[in-house]
Amino acid sequence: MPPKPKFTREEIIEAALKIASDRGMRALTSRELGAALGSSARPIFTVFKSMDEVNAEVRKAAMKRFDEYAKKAEGYTPVFKQVGLQMILFAAEQPKLFRLLFMSENSEVKSFDDIFRILGDTAGMCIDVICQDYGVTRDEAMLLFKHAWIFTYGIGTLIASGGCRFVEEEIQEMLSREFVAMLDLIKAGKADSCTTVPQREKKQ
Repeated sequence: MPPKPKFTREEIIEAALKIASDRGMRALTSRELGAALGSSARPIFTVFKSMDEVNAEVRKAAMKRFDEYAKKAEGYTPVFKQVGLQMILFAAEQPKLFRLLFMSENSEVKSFDDIFRILGDTAGMCIDVICQDYGVTRDEAMLLFKHAWIFTYGIGTLIASGGCRFVEEEIQEMLSREFVAMLDLIKAGKADSCTTVPQREKKQ
């Protein structure tokens, strides 16, 4: 009969998430996790097969925490702008988890499609709101979401990496300008000019 687990799956994930949140994923080792639980590393592996499995669960838990931030945007007008503000707040308050989910520590992200997939319900909600509130097609909403996300992501990255700090009023103004400018381009049918890379003239 296998030994009875000393800690529950939830307790181990919670301790692992705290390490990742405080010190980053590199600090999350079996030894450090065992110490955080007040034990050796052995009890971890009566619940999980490997640290890779623990790491995968930590990513899921980190995304749930991000979703908690994003859900705070519900009830605000405009919702889409508030989602951006919540993402930046997440970067400021949870910089290690922001890096885990959206920066170089996340090897799963290879393209914007991967980002959209990882965001899940949050991304879907944003697309629905954009279509409803601004009278654009779903393809246009996707394009608007992509540009706004990249802009917001840039601000979040600067904050999470310690490169810059902005007050909330600055962030709101920057997000509004970017969103309105891109929306105007889309409605004028000129958005393609922002996504096409011009070809260099050939030398004669």
